[in-house]
Amino acid sequence: MLTVSGINVFYGNIHAIHEISFEVKSGEIVTLIGANGAGKSTILKTVSGLLRSKTGEILFLDENISTLAPHIIVKRRLAHVPEGRRVFLRMSVQQNLEMGSFIQKGGPIDGQLEDVFSRFPRLKERRKQLAGTLSGGEQQMLAIGRALMSSPTLLMLDEPSMGLAPLLVEQIFEIIKELNDSGVTILLVEQNAHMALSVADRGYVLETGNIVASATAAELLEDAAVKKAYLGG
Repeated sequence: MLTVSGINVFYGNIHAIHEISFEVKSGEIVTLIGANGAGKSTILKTVSGLLRSKTGEILFLDENISTLAPHIIVKRRLAHVPEGRRVFLRMSVQQNLEMGSFIQKGGPIDGQLEDVFSRFPRLKERRKQLAGTLSGGEQQMLAIGRALMSSPTLLMLDEPSMGLAPLLVEQIFEIIKELNDSGVTILLVEQNAHMALSVADRGYVLETGNIVASATAAELLEDAAVKKAYLGG
């Protein structure tokens, strides 16, 4: 579904991503793990068109999307839930969700809304509430729900557990698994490596802009170096 080949990304003179290549197959959950500053978020921003690679190409469903604008990439049904949630704080829950459906061009969105509300009953209860008054966990649900309004075939999630209490982290990862079971392919960036690998099919380990390991999630969970660096083992 997604093939990233030989990308190099710079912030000014800083070489943030070094010749990165990886793939995500249809139906998978693939996770990118690594320390802060390893380049995980930069990769997602490059795939979604927010940053540009100096080299290489990014293929989504066999189309080169490397030079497409972010809103065009969303129309291709590739959605990105950014780090920090980035909901529209002064808009209601329902207005935030409606913003996620801009690709419909004025068509009916009742089906998408009902799907989101069925997955996140709390959002339905708070549909008229300002997003800025929601808890962190509710805002994360809203950010995911807003992305789902574009009916993505590939959903990219950037640090969905950041700042959440352990019980809410478990809920968010249950939602991720349920989304995948319903047919959504997922590329997951997550600092909580143990949780990420517990739901993923495969994983890639990043260090300072380089992929240093890739394997099935089960293999990475048992890898001594990964345990020492990321799993507290």
